[in-house]
Amino acid sequence: MRETGLPSTASASAQAAPELQMNPGVASGALDSRHIYAALDLGTNNCRLLIARPEHRPRRRSNDSLRIIDAFSRIVRLGEGLGKAGRISEEAIERTIAALEICREKMDARGVTRARLVATQACRSAANGDEFVERVRERTGLQLEIIDRETEARFAARGCGSLADPAAESVLLFDIGGGSTELVWLTRERRSENGAYAFRAWTSLELGVVTLAEHFGGRCVSAETFAAMAQQVRETLAPFARRMASERRCPRFHLLGTSGTVTTLAGVHLGLERYDRWRVDGLWMSDDDATRAILRLRDMDFDERVANGCIGPQRADLVLAGCAIFEAIRALFPAQRTRIADRGLREGMLLELMEADGALTRRV
Repeated sequence: MRETGLPSTASASAQAAPELQMNPGVASGALDSRHIYAALDLGTNNCRLLIARPEHRPRRRSNDSLRIIDAFSRIVRLGEGLGKAGRISEEAIERTIAALEICREKMDARGVTRARLVATQACRSAANGDEFVERVRERTGLQLEIIDRETEARFAARGCGSLADPAAESVLLFDIGGGSTELVWLTRERRSENGAYAFRAWTSLELGVVTLAEHFGGRCVSAETFAAMAQQVRETLAPFARRMASERRCPRFHLLGTSGTVTTLAGVHLGLERYDRWRVDGLWMSDDDATRAILRLRDMDFDERVANGCIGPQRADLVLAGCAIFEAIRALFPAQRTRIADRGLREGMLLELMEADGALTRRV
């Protein structure tokens, strides 16, 4: 596992960042809460930071062992126009660096001593992805790590897998991003007393809310356009669906979604005037609930989506593309219910960092 160096101040961008060494050999079960941990996820659409410390609670599992100290999220649209130009634009670079400077200041203020800072699909696919990472290092002192798709899927599964129904024999986790969508088939480990799940299979689609909306349009989405978006996703996802067709699905099989799309849908389903993470994270939605929420969103025009407290101006042109991706997943992997996770990649990174330090008791 790679770890980032953190210079002492946000303005020290020209300093060489000292390497923070980890000790993955610490014995399992040994607790060490001296460190403050940070995880940063720079995606095609969002820049998200989470700062936490370990909190050992023997009777709880996974994410309940994190005590969140600080958080930051900003829509930066790093991948805006990337599909056509093949490069990250100068405007997107400046927007993103401004957000990363805030992240840097927060990490300094909180005394972060362990961190993992990752970039995903936009940097993977852009011709100037490595150049962008170097500019970030020079301007902010932060060393981003461009991770591959499997690592991204693994972190997402680690971060929200605790929300899976422990009585289900298999679960399909999906993470709808800005530039890609990851799907992970989880199976319950045999002889597991705590309902732990194993990473059975995965896939990553080069389709996300930004890429789909830029191709089809996101402001005014007709029924025909929505159907075309969903059809493209179904065609792209079909090989994975055929591959998983023989996997056992018990009556408690369900979907587990982590993304702005599903959390927005949950907020619309609940009729929230403003988004409330505490009401959304862990929410169960039936298949009918999901259908009604999607139809409600599709009935809104652009201005109504902008005015909705769970969507707003920054997501109004992207949310229907996300709904089309969700529709395709539901069509190919039918399930009676979906659990909503307002957690994922960052929590997965934090848990792995803490476990490698021996700061958490490892699960059996």
